[in-house]
Amino acid sequence: METIRLGQSDLTVSRICLGTMTFGEQNTEAEGHSQLDYALSRGINFIDTAEMYPVKPRAETYGQTERIVGSWLRRQPRDRVVLATKVAGPARMPWIRNGGDLTPDSIRAAVEDSLKRLQTDYIDLYQIHWPARNAPIFGQKQFDPSRERDCTSIQAQLEAMDGLVRAGKIRYVGVSNETPWGIAEFVKQAELHGLPRIATVQNPYNLLNRSFEQGLDEACFRSEVSLLIYSPLAFGQLTGKYLRGAPGDDGKPVFNPDAQGRLTRFPPDWSPRYLRPESLAASARYVALARELGMSPATLALAWCYSRWFAASTIVGATTLDQLRENVDAWEATLPEGALEAIERIHAEIHNPAQ
Repeated sequence: METIRLGQSDLTVSRICLGTMTFGEQNTEAEGHSQLDYALSRGINFIDTAEMYPVKPRAETYGQTERIVGSWLRRQPRDRVVLATKVAGPARMPWIRNGGDLTPDSIRAAVEDSLKRLQTDYIDLYQIHWPARNAPIFGQKQFDPSRERDCTSIQAQLEAMDGLVRAGKIRYVGVSNETPWGIAEFVKQAELHGLPRIATVQNPYNLLNRSFEQGLDEACFRSEVSLLIYSPLAFGQLTGKYLRGAPGDDGKPVFNPDAQGRLTRFPPDWSPRYLRPESLAASARYVALARELGMSPATLALAWCYSRWFAASTIVGATTLDQLRENVDAWEATLPEGALEAIERIHAEIHNPAQ
C-alpha cells in the first residue's frame, strides 16, 4: 500500500483509510475488530472515527464507535496506527454537550472523552467535524446569509487546539465539510497567531458530487492541505445495489427499497442528496458504464477516486469483509481506455446531483 504525508505534518498514512462509522450500529464490536485487523493486514495504517459515530447518530449509541476502536487499539502497538477522530460541530445533536457552540471548553471536553473511549494517550489527527459558523454543507448548495449566527471564532478554536497540542493530547489538526473560504481562514489565522496549521480537510467526493473541484482543489493545493475523501461510493449508491433490475414505466431508474444499507435502514431525511431522482439517474449511468468496461460498479467508482491528483487518502467503509476486500482491491485496478472520457460525458450531462 502506498503512503503519503499529510499536509505539512509528519503524519505518513496509507492512501486508503478505514472508516468506522458503521461500528456499533450496522457492525458489532467483533465485526469491527475483524475489519480493523484486515485493514492492518493490507497495509492500511490510517483509521478514521468521530465522537458522534455510529451513524445514524442517536443518544443511545453516541461514542460507541470510538469505544469499539479503542478496545481494538489497546491491543496494538500504538505507533503502528495513525488515528483520526472528530469533534462534533454545534446545533446538531442535543445529547452532545447540549448541541452547543464549538467553544474552547467544548473542544477540550470532547478530546478528554474521546481519549477515554479510544483508550489512548493521544490522537494523531483531530478534526472539526463541521464548521461552527454558517456554511453551505450537507447538501446545502448555496451560502445563505440569513442563517448567520454567533459562533466561536476560528482563532479561538485554533487556540484551544494549540493548548491540546502542547499538552500532548493531539498531534495535528484537521477540518471537515469545509469551504474554500474556511480553508483559507484556518490557514491565515494559524499563520498570523502562531497556532496549529490544519493538515487536512475531510470532504465528500465521488462521481455524484465533485464539488471539491469548484475552488477547494486550488485552495488545498496552494495551502498544502491534504484532502481526505469521504463517501467515495455515495452512501453505497454507486455500487448499484439501490437500483431495481428494470427501469419504471417512464424509463427512469427505480430505487430498490429492499436493498440492505444506510439509504434503506435510516429515514430518507438522513441523506436526501443521495436519494434525489438525478442522483439515481446518474448512478444508473455509472453502473452501466462499469459493466460495459467489465468492472464492478464499486471498483470503477473507487479506482476513479484513487486516481485523482488531489486525493491524499480515501476513506472506505464497509459492513462486510467481502465489501472491504473489494474496496481495497480496487487500489490495484486500472481504469480501462476510454473510461475517463465516458465519466466526463456523464458528469457533463448530470452535473453533481448529490452536491
